[in-house]
Amino acid sequence: MTKQTHLPMAITQQFNCSYVPNKTEQLIFIQSEHPLSAHFYQQLMAKGFRRSGNDVYRPHCPQCSDCQSLRISAQDFVPSKSQKRIINKNKLFEVKIVTEIKPSYYPLYQRYIRSRHQDGSMFPPSEDQLNSFTQCSWMNIQFIELYQEHQLISVAVIDRTPQAISAVYTFFDPDLDKLSLGSYNILLQLTLAQENNIEFVYLGYFINDCDSMKYKQKFMPHQRFINDSWIIFKK
Repeated sequence: MTKQTHLPMAITQQFNCSYVPNKTEQLIFIQSEHPLSAHFYQQLMAKGFRRSGNDVYRPHCPQCSDCQSLRISAQDFVPSKSQKRIINKNKLFEVKIVTEIKPSYYPLYQRYIRSRHQDGSMFPPSEDQLNSFTQCSWMNIQFIELYQEHQLISVAVIDRTPQAISAVYTFFDPDLDKLSLGSYNILLQLTLAQENNIEFVYLGYFINDCDSMKYKQKFMPHQRFINDSWIIFKK
């Protein structure tokens, strides 16, 4: 790493886990007097860290190690038969990649959270909440938009570093749930990485006991950060 390797860190108090019932959660945060950079964040992701706004954190739970950072080697990825069907179902949608958040995002985000995550920590939705992960002073954030006949139906928020794409969050029209737009957006990100010779696509954390995260393990082969090492999982 760079000279920033020895950055000071802070540990949060324990609080109820957002993903696994009857467990507590604790995070460790990077504390730097100076702004980070996309290049250094890439190195931090390789150590299991993730961004939220301007903050960079990693789970630091004393009695649990269920959270595993998951990444895909883009150049090694080949879609499965079911993933090829997802691509075929959505191939007529118009795809745009932009760098500025639009007013049309919040109504879509609001519908998505109200329909799919009423029992989660992101309910009720708010514009401040949306801004919390779509803005960062030192990161190159991009938005992958999907349009159906000029109507915005999906937005994937991604971070771009020199050799990585990080999937931050995806929200879409809940009426189109059967199109598997969440998985389709990951496939779009993998294609974007392949076309730009980017090494990894990071999908955030994977927890085996969390049903809402199990879709991540369907992208094979992938790697999970376990005991400070990247372990390869194949079909």
